[in-house]
Amino acid sequence: MASAIHTVGLTKRYEDVTVVDGLDLDIATGEVFGLLGPNGAGKTTTILMLLGLTEPTSGAMEILGLDPRRNPLDVKRRVGYLPDAVGFYDDLTGRQNLRFTARLNRIDDMDDRIEALLAQVGLEHAADQPAGEYSRGMKQRLGLADALVKDPSILILDEPTTAIDPEGVAEILDLIRRLAVEEQVTVLLSSHLLNQVQAVCDRVAIFVAGSVVAQGTPHDLAADQIGHVRVEFRFAGDIDRSRTKLGQIEAVEDVTLGRVPNSLIATLDVGTLPGTVNELVTGGSQIVGVRRVDEDLDAIYRRYFETREEVIA
Repeated sequence: MASAIHTVGLTKRYEDVTVVDGLDLDIATGEVFGLLGPNGAGKTTTILMLLGLTEPTSGAMEILGLDPRRNPLDVKRRVGYLPDAVGFYDDLTGRQNLRFTARLNRIDDMDDRIEALLAQVGLEHAADQPAGEYSRGMKQRLGLADALVKDPSILILDEPTTAIDPEGVAEILDLIRRLAVEEQVTVLLSSHLLNQVQAVCDRVAIFVAGSVVAQGTPHDLAADQIGHVRVEFRFAGDIDRSRTKLGQIEAVEDVTLGRVPNSLIATLDVGTLPGTVNELVTGGSQIVGVRRVDEDLDAIYRRYFETREEVIA
């Protein structure tokens, strides 16, 4: 699949301070990719470079095959952007603000699309209310609709769920997922909220002090960091016999009862799951289900962050 966003050695320095250090990204069309890290880690600076809003010190980048430094307007036409601090004309209604954005982008006949966008982000009831009366969460919703006005190929979201209530967060994350799956929109999502990143992103890059210390799926990050995987097995028949057999397999480190009836959770060495399943079946166990049970992204992130601090110290 073609790359929508590609960077090689992308670096940004301010005098003696390196804000982004040698960033390599390769994000596919239709992928939801998360930039995860604390405030000040370099996420927003990365976004500004990709949009052509700040010059990198060194390195190369392409957005849909275009260099933002040489083709900034072409990139902006094809990329929707929701900044962390979104702003609108307070005296205009939500609908009027979206129409203004459409006119700026020289897009005509937008009324039907604007109505659909307002409904998608849950603002149809407040469409004719002045934006100055919106709560911060409502402005975030309007900002997402604003980023989608130009029907972008890439959507870049900087902390998109700030100040939105839990039900609204679920709706926004569902919309992001549908845009990627149904319309093949590439989404770059920057956040410090680990549970939301894990819920919606295909892959994640963990930022610490300007550097990406890890990149991959949550499954891959868990395996790379701790050297093993946790797997839930569900059995038919005698679970005690299966537990004994599972505990005798060399690749298995420990076995505990699962929460689901007739299930066991085992810790395995990376890459040994197929062999483990084969040994269980050969030994007479009746397996009816197998699934990965990895640590959540919060635990993975904390481990990477702590490791990085120890290295720096």
